[in-house]
Amino acid sequence: MASNPDATSDARSWWRRYLDFPLIWKFAIALVAGAVVGLIVGPSIAVIQPLGDLFLRLLQMLVMPMVIVTLVAGASTAAPSRLGRVGGKIFIYYLLTSLLAICIGILLGLAVSPGTGLDMPGEGEEPEEAPSISETLLNIVPENPFAALTEGNVLAVIFVAVVVGMALGTMLHSENERMRELGESVRRLVDAGVEIMFKLIRGVLEYGPIGVFALIAVVLGETGAEALVPLAKLIGVVYGGIGVQILFYCALLLIIGVSLRRFFTAARLPMVTAYVTRSSSGTLPVTIRGAQRLGIDEGVYGFSLPLGATINMDGTALYVGAATIFVANVSGVSLSLGELVGVVLVGTLASIGAAGVPGAGLIMLSLAISQAGLPFAAVALVAGIDAILDMARTMCNVTGDLVGARLVAQTERGMLHEPDDQQQEAEHAST
Repeated sequence: MASNPDATSDARSWWRRYLDFPLIWKFAIALVAGAVVGLIVGPSIAVIQPLGDLFLRLLQMLVMPMVIVTLVAGASTAAPSRLGRVGGKIFIYYLLTSLLAICIGILLGLAVSPGTGLDMPGEGEEPEEAPSISETLLNIVPENPFAALTEGNVLAVIFVAVVVGMALGTMLHSENERMRELGESVRRLVDAGVEIMFKLIRGVLEYGPIGVFALIAVVLGETGAEALVPLAKLIGVVYGGIGVQILFYCALLLIIGVSLRRFFTAARLPMVTAYVTRSSSGTLPVTIRGAQRLGIDEGVYGFSLPLGATINMDGTALYVGAATIFVANVSGVSLSLGELVGVVLVGTLASIGAAGVPGAGLIMLSLAISQAGLPFAAVALVAGIDAILDMARTMCNVTGDLVGARLVAQTERGMLHEPDDQQQEAEHAST
């Protein structure tokens, strides 16, 4: 049976229109449509959950290869002395912003007092125990790099990739001609891997709107608008606190002379992707594209962004502070100043060991609650709306990563460049 040339042409035309339509608007339409459908249909919308899970799996599939190729490429680009400076600056930035975030969460929690009047549920299943600080630091160095890769130990993979990248950088800067030639061969292979990853990312993002629709519809379909009312204060505190944190980022950008319009034009897609996927690590491929649009050199973003996706948890730290106050109020416990200081320190340090994946905030929260001596049963109340809170805090985490990369690039000679107007227009049109 002969095929219809006109039908084939029409199908290609519609597909081309879909590809040409800006990705950010496809995500926005999917977000709104998913929310409306989820609230109308209710819990039965869970039947489309596999569509959302597929999107998450596709993103997670890219995480480890992306971490490896970008970190090796980034670490090999800069001279070892410069890499040490970049690493030191970005780590200090991550530590200080996380400290500020958890303080904002606690202060807003004390001011609004979320959870007052709610009854603590019965004993439930305790959250997964958070790793100790010493264990987290020791696990950075893997006994078996391949096991770390298969187990998803991001910190260990980052460590190995950085070490390999530094070794490659030493070869590239060697005075021995043979070592330089070998290093250049490996570097071309790594660059090819980066390009392959970007091609895969583009394909996954084209499926993204379907996944976004399913994820939002299921979350709101199962939670429902009425179920959010008793916990509206906590949601307001977390979202309001994240708004304050983002205003702090804006102040930093203005201080170093960065246009807020240009920054958020480049950061909007990573922010939306982080909001709907609830995964800093899963958003990493999109975050890297945003850094490129900001003119950040690979020598900075190739190191700072994979690291930030794991240890920079500003939004999660803020959530831990606010949720700890919530749990204390539900449990009828008044926290002393010493206990609050303990929560600040533990929450800040625990962000180092919290993987950038959905739900990692509950692990951090369990550690903070243990520090404050609060009952675990009240965590069930927070877990009920954790998906709603996780969306905003992950968006904050990713925004902080990009701000940190831009800030460090500003302070390092040759690590910042201005993309030409045609490149920027082409990039913006594609998204």
